This record gives sequence, C-alpha cells and structure tokens, in this order.
Amino acid sequence: MARLDGKVAIITGAARGQGAAEAELFAAEGAKVVLTDVLLEEGEAAAKACGGLFFHHDVSSEEGWAQVVADTVAAHGRVDVLVNNAGIFHRAKMIDHTLDDFRRLLEINTVGVFLGMKTVAPVMMEQQAGSIVNISSIAGIIGAPGSIGYGASKFAVTGMTKTAAAELARYGVRVNSIHPGLINTEMFQEVVGHDQTRYDRFAESTPFRRTAEASEIAYLALYLASDESSFSSGSEFVADGGVTAI
Repeated sequence: MARLDGKVAIITGAARGQGAAEAELFAAEGAKVVLTDVLLEEGEAAAKACGGLFFHHDVSSEEGWAQVVADTVAAHGRVDVLVNNAGIFHRAKMIDHTLDDFRRLLEINTVGVFLGMKTVAPVMMEQQAGSIVNISSIAGIIGAPGSIGYGASKFAVTGMTKTAAAELARYGVRVNSIHPGLINTEMFQEVVGHDQTRYDRFAESTPFRRTAEASEIAYLALYLASDESSFSSGSEFVADGGVTAI
C-alpha cells in the first residue's frame, strides 16, 4: 500500500524545485496532487509529469486561495494535505534592504502561508483530519546575515505553525514546519548567481560538505503528510546537513 493512498494534496510553488519534487513523490505514493504556482508553463508541465491538476495561483491573494481550495474540493471531494511550499528569497544587508523588498518577502512567504492555512482549515476541520506542512527554513530558526527580510518571513512561519497546531489539534488537524538548509534548486542557484565557485564554497561550509537534493526534503514532507506522523504537530523538522548543530 502506498503511503498516501486516498489522500488529496495541494502543493504550492510546485512548478519546479522542491515543490515539483514533492508533487512527484506524493503522486508516486498514491496521492491525488494539485500543483499551484505563478509559473504557468512550468507548472502545467510539472502537473502533467505527475498526473496532477495545475492551478495558476498567487499565494498572496485571498481570492486566489479560495478558488484553489474550492476547485480542489470540486475535483476530488476533500483536502487532506496542504504543503505551503511557495516562497522567494532576497539577499541584502539590513541597512541596504528596501521596504518594498521586505514587504514582498512577507506577502509571499508569510501572508501566503497564513492564507493557505486559514482557507484550508475549515475543510480539514469538517473532515476531522488533515496535515498542513509549512516550508520554513533554517533562517526561521537561526539568524542569517544578509537576509533580514527572508529571516523575518520564515521566523513568522515557525511561529504561525505552532499557533495553528494548537488551535486545530482538537479537530484532528496537524500542522508542522520543515526547515531546509542549502538545497540544490533554482532558487539557490539564483542566490549564488549561477556561479559554481560560490556554490561550491557554500556547500563546503556545511558539516556534510554538500547541498541537499530537493527529493531529500520531499521525503520529509511525505512523512509529515502521511499518517506515519500522526502524533506530530507544532514541531520544527530540520533538514540542514548539520548546519544548526554547530
């Protein structure tokens, strides 16, 4: 029996990278997957590859969230899993960080997660079951110089996860956060400017002396989405190659 048989999962930011890896793995484990993203062509291709549905979706839009959840319920009758994966990164020292960039990080990384949880919660509460997996970051646990806006947005996700977990526990709904370290995705390539020397320097700075592949995070999301993690809620699950152990 596959680990997600009979479950319906919404995964945001699923056009590429970590979200696409999660969608592919969830589908392989028996879930009906709904992928959302602002990247239309890549999102449609990712959905086709795993046999899922794709919705063009801006996670900072309350109306957009209402439509995605309504369309998912119309198509599949329920929502068992939400992976709030969509996110952006902006690198800047605090004194150079613009207010506009700070607000954009909060709109997508923080407001997007809030709206996702708020919109899907009534469906899961009625079902008396569900799992919400919020993708935070190690920047939501420790300080990360050069990324004050990103850190603020991800620390907020960590806090919101705990509050939502406490509020939804009585309905059988679990809420957890994943905190990846350096992952080999397009986002990280953009951070290092597609410079292999910089990439290698970052990788060598970790205890494992490498970055992770997106699939390594997807397997952690799979565990939290499945009934195997039935007594886990309100917790941070770190996958960073030992970075925060130092």
